[in-house]
Amino acid sequence: MRPALLGPLSAALAVTAFSINDLCIKMMSGDYALHQVVLIRSTIGLAALLAVLVPTLGLAALRPNRPFMHLARGLCVVFANTCFFLGLAALPLAEGVALFFVSPLVIAVFSVIFLRETVGPWRWAAIALGLVGVVIVLRPGTEAFRPAALLPILAAFGYASLHMLTRRIGATESAAAMAVSIQTVFIVVSGVIGLSLGHGAFAGSGDPSIAFLLRGWVWPAAADWPVLALIGLASATGGYFIGQAYRLGEAALVAPFEYLAMPLAMIWGIAFFAEWPDGTALAGIALILGSGLFMIWREARARRPALPDAPRTRR
Repeated sequence: MRPALLGPLSAALAVTAFSINDLCIKMMSGDYALHQVVLIRSTIGLAALLAVLVPTLGLAALRPNRPFMHLARGLCVVFANTCFFLGLAALPLAEGVALFFVSPLVIAVFSVIFLRETVGPWRWAAIALGLVGVVIVLRPGTEAFRPAALLPILAAFGYASLHMLTRRIGATESAAAMAVSIQTVFIVVSGVIGLSLGHGAFAGSGDPSIAFLLRGWVWPAAADWPVLALIGLASATGGYFIGQAYRLGEAALVAPFEYLAMPLAMIWGIAFFAEWPDGTALAGIALILGSGLFMIWREARARRPALPDAPRTRR
């Protein structure tokens, strides 16, 4: 296979795995606590990663060169995942995924604030268009508005922070080390939260998101273990291949493949939960996705080498 195709292929595999992970966690959200699901998922995921990576790469390849940066990345992912999955417990799958896709817009804003990059008028216009899409999906001030819809947006901020950190350490850290460190942070954090909330003394809320967070731990039913195992394997697979995607391919070529998550979310939502997005939601989703793809296209165009007789501009 040509090396140029490895990045997009890795991204497609990662997104498919993450989409399966989202579907299964939403299915489990009515019966188990989020921190219990995450602990089981990450334990299975870490075991799967070590079983594959240690024999093939050796332990040295899994050792982080900048452990504190790995810890910071892990905490960003924990925050993003927690907000996103709590939102999915109360939202249609497609709407939750669409709201999370404001992350390219947040990344653009963060790049100005933290990396001192330049964002021109066209990309500012795309950010504004994406925010209009968010407002359409949220529908504030109407009976259709749900506070849980704000959670995937918070998750996008966590993901954008992760992206900033990854750009800083991507040249010195392997995808294997990043994947293992994230699963390790998940295990530690979910274990601590489980010890604090797993007794279920604060459970009883009628809100799906709050119930998913505060529900007590129970021993999983036998029929649920295959689903929990699938969550773990999907998480490990996605975490490894998304790291590989951005190491092996140019970001402008890889990033559009992350949007494969949107049609997959619609398919899963219709097939498993009978969630059919209405016209208003579809319009907002289209604006969010369109603005994100436009941002990627403008970034790719801005990074093209300029002709010798033409000044390079960044718009």
